[in-house]
Amino acid sequence: MTRPYSSRMSRCPLLANVLALLVAALLSGCAMVRVNSLGPQQYFAMRRGDILSTGQLSAATRATLRVAALDESSCQSAPQACIDTIGTVGGLNTGQRLASLAELSLQMALEQTPPAGTPWTDAQFDSWLKTARYAYAFLFLGQRTAGERAFEDRQTQVRDYYNYAVQELAGALFLRGTSEANASHRDPEKQFIAGWTVHIDLREVRLPEGVRELSEVIPASGLSFAGLHNTYRRDGLGADLVAVTQAAQSDPDSTRTDSATNSATAGTATTAEDNANANARASIWFAPGSRPFNEMPSPNVTALLSFGEGTLEQVLDSHDVVFSAYDPFRVESVELNGETVPLAANFSAGYGIWLARSGFARQSLRSLLGRTRGIDRPRIYMMQPFDPDRRIVLMLHGLASSPEAWVNVANDIQGDEMLRQHFQVWQVYYPTNMPILVNLARIRQAVQLTLAHFDPAGELPASNGMVLIGHSMGGVLARLLVSSSDDVLWVTIQNKYLPEGIDIVREDERLNRLLRFTPMPQVERAIFIATPHRGTPFASNRLSRWVANLVRLPLTLLKEIDEMLQTATNADSTQRAGKTIPVPNSIEQLRETDPIIQSISRLPISPTVCFHSIIARRRETGPLEDSDDGVVPYRSAHLDGALSEKVIVSGHSVQETPEAIFEIRRILHEDIEVFDNHGACARISAN
Repeated sequence: MTRPYSSRMSRCPLLANVLALLVAALLSGCAMVRVNSLGPQQYFAMRRGDILSTGQLSAATRATLRVAALDESSCQSAPQACIDTIGTVGGLNTGQRLASLAELSLQMALEQTPPAGTPWTDAQFDSWLKTARYAYAFLFLGQRTAGERAFEDRQTQVRDYYNYAVQELAGALFLRGTSEANASHRDPEKQFIAGWTVHIDLREVRLPEGVRELSEVIPASGLSFAGLHNTYRRDGLGADLVAVTQAAQSDPDSTRTDSATNSATAGTATTAEDNANANARASIWFAPGSRPFNEMPSPNVTALLSFGEGTLEQVLDSHDVVFSAYDPFRVESVELNGETVPLAANFSAGYGIWLARSGFARQSLRSLLGRTRGIDRPRIYMMQPFDPDRRIVLMLHGLASSPEAWVNVANDIQGDEMLRQHFQVWQVYYPTNMPILVNLARIRQAVQLTLAHFDPAGELPASNGMVLIGHSMGGVLARLLVSSSDDVLWVTIQNKYLPEGIDIVREDERLNRLLRFTPMPQVERAIFIATPHRGTPFASNRLSRWVANLVRLPLTLLKEIDEMLQTATNADSTQRAGKTIPVPNSIEQLRETDPIIQSISRLPISPTVCFHSIIARRRETGPLEDSDDGVVPYRSAHLDGALSEKVIVSGHSVQETPEAIFEIRRILHEDIEVFDNHGACARISAN
């Protein structure tokens, strides 16, 4: 006999309970809620993940879609329909609506964007412009101000949508403006695209003097640099860009050595005009009208898009937009819709691109050996367009080197907000094979010509309070720029280089400019790093002697120096016949026994110049007086009277160590305080 249903259920209480729960759940229609704990990674991914960082819509936008009864997968396949719905559906506040519209528009724009370098269609421009407009409206025209939302993750996300849209539009606008298809109707101040009027305002951008066009616009956010320890940025509104200009705007021959100037290739056939040009380049002095400087060919730029100052409805209906760009070194904030907002900036990207594309490493070695495609005279490289209100830090590299020696020093100075506000960085790039006094005369003239070009009256802040930083042989040159020679070098030439019985005429103007000099009046402080003030035994070892024998000096330079010395002496033609006065190259002059290095080590430094020493030693143990950095001994690098002396355990390239850079920054920070209070340095020990 079959048991009743109730009897069976009474014997299976567990089954009965399960069925009861299922029936209750079906009848109630309520969702079951469970709770899970999130780790820090999941927490921040949920709070901050979005279409840019994860490729998926943010939690905030997904919540908006659910409120609007929209399916996320449907919105991915038909984003415009969802955008239209979000724009009109009820139940959303203004900020929620605008932020979600910005992210959904960005999602659609990303999907439509062609490969880099491909011109955009009108539809693609329209998507990106709408993305920027929605983000702009959220940031400036919502129910709350940006300041009231300062601590919200959503504001940071939408700011990033805006910045990224401006970045992409900047590159696309540049390609469109330079394309051959648009050449016939190109307007540098206005473009008409997809029903939009894009006004272009570049008045705040400072390109190198004489440059009007760019060759590239590169997003700084997509760059990373091997060799740069740090990338310095300022958070804010706008797209960080690098505006790469055309090739150097100065004399194209200024950065190479013509074969006619080189004794190693003196047999090369050349025309009379070639020889004349080569002679002009190889001469000790810059020709009248020369411009021995280059401004940064890849300046940093920050771009913005603004959509007017009307009501929210007017801005969302408008198709007028202003594309503006700024020099972040000079502009820190901008006014938009009545609010002062910080301007985003990248202070390292342009510098990194310049160094990466410079070819300095190979060129500096060719210059040392005096080979073709090296340089034969100094150049001043300005790390930013000339700023009349910032003082100059002038850097001089060492033997067989180039501005690459200062890669992290210059970058860290420009990345330090206080130093950036007070200083601009100039770097001297010079041929390190030349005799020290020839390089000294040329560098002094190059600096003076550059200053005179930008400040003929010499009254601007930039023309006063200069700080010199020299490494190795660059330190020797830096010291000479703040020293007085009096008659010391005349006596040295007379006693060490001329045959007995031959006197030299000290009034000869050409030699006088080489052998007699006074401190540069613009300089108030100097930092000498691993500097062989008294020469180095390293320059006398077998390897250095072998390299010195490979070095070639330009024939025209040798002839010019010989002619000057011959005409400045009382030797007659018989005494001069078949004789030339030897001209040592730079390596030979760094020997401890060289008469010139011995003489210049005794020259007095100007009492108005404060100077500091940074000295390296390879080993931490042992007497300091007996130490060296592998190239320069302590006894040669030490200077009595230094305001400070920092000894660092390092090899000769100590200038790139964090300890040396920290010390340089410390000195410069102290200099700002002292200079602002006294107008000159004060010999007060910092130790």
